[in-house]
Amino acid sequence: MKRLFLEKLQQWKDSPLRKPLVLRGLRQTGKTWCLQEFARTSFPGGIRLIDFEQSRKWATVFESDLDPQRILTELELLLGHPIRAGQTMLVFDEVQQCPRALAALRYFYEQMPELHVAAAGSLLDFALESISFPVGRVQFLDLFPMTFGEFLLATGRASLADLLLAPPGPIPPALHETLLQELRRYWMIGGMPRCVQTWVDTQSILEVRAEQDNLLSAFRQDFSKYTPQVDHHCLQTVLENAAKTVGSQMAYARLAPDYSGTTAKKAFQVLAMARLLHPVCAASAAGLPLGSAATPRLKTILGDIGLLQSVCHRTAADEWAQPDLLAIYRGALAEQFVGQELAAGFPGHGPFWWKREARNSTAEVDYLVELHHGVQPIEVKSGRAGSLKSLHQLLRDHPGCRDGLVLSCAPWAALPGQRLRFIPLYFAGSLNRLA
Repeated sequence: MKRLFLEKLQQWKDSPLRKPLVLRGLRQTGKTWCLQEFARTSFPGGIRLIDFEQSRKWATVFESDLDPQRILTELELLLGHPIRAGQTMLVFDEVQQCPRALAALRYFYEQMPELHVAAAGSLLDFALESISFPVGRVQFLDLFPMTFGEFLLATGRASLADLLLAPPGPIPPALHETLLQELRRYWMIGGMPRCVQTWVDTQSILEVRAEQDNLLSAFRQDFSKYTPQVDHHCLQTVLENAAKTVGSQMAYARLAPDYSGTTAKKAFQVLAMARLLHPVCAASAAGLPLGSAATPRLKTILGDIGLLQSVCHRTAADEWAQPDLLAIYRGALAEQFVGQELAAGFPGHGPFWWKREARNSTAEVDYLVELHHGVQPIEVKSGRAGSLKSLHQLLRDHPGCRDGLVLSCAPWAALPGQRLRFIPLYFAGSLNRLA
């Protein structure tokens, strides 16, 4: 399956300011596959993969000191193959099992900048907490589940995917309806590569749901690895209740009523570090960067829209028969989808959301992102322009914002007099290309 993330790896490889790469992401999103596929096509000598989970012998190389020349020599002897700058790519996989290998990256940067070195693994944020990791010595990239565009490529709909790889614009009615149907299918399957492959192989939503359940079981088994200080049952409760609050402001105490707010907050933070949850902070729309004005008010999205339904024990029949995409699961799936696509399209820059601070005000806008050096408000709605009171309020309060975007099932339309553009939902992952 084609991953557009390979383009980011190519940019990293070609950069004259390249640093060792640390690739993060939710388990089973394809981090190792992406690195292997990239090395296969971009380096004459391919990849030199050091898998710290497969064998303990690799960790012993890093026990004495972190001199990169010594490390390289010992790795070559153990591998039986040379490691040459420009010819091979050195990858430390499941590197969370060997935090000293992560620490060694700074010395590869300082003493061997010509060598292409990358590290990948799940639960990396936990490993990073345990070591002294100087800022500016590595480059971080985040791999997300497959986007809707990647899903179309994987399922043989390349011509439709091409529409989403271009800046959003008007689409012929027949293609518009086809894309909405494919979007419905994506919402059921999600973007976890194994689930997408299961659909390609079986064309069975029930088989996909079984695979989603298997993935969740594996994630739950990992709870013991996260931290010994958080109750496993609390983690499970917080995950399930967070899934049920997608689209709504959340309170830690309500995520785990049988536990203290402090315990529930810690559990939420642990799940966020594991990338099972993605916190969406409220922010002022007054200016950039949005993160500098973030408030403690939180919403959340899950790591993947397919897993969301499995966590909530929704059957495929519950959604498939619903004619209105915006009505599925009370609109939560639409907000999850848009948030997931924005997280992948604007990594490190959101998304955020907006809530008016005025007393007795209920005005809220679903998402804010930074786009073209401006604040871009985004609302996920099925209503007409006249019902978008909160979005109109934001535009009045903050006239310096970019014109509001309304993502819905309606075709492309513009209302310049109201500073609004209506964009079909399926373009959510293409908004970073918007003119």
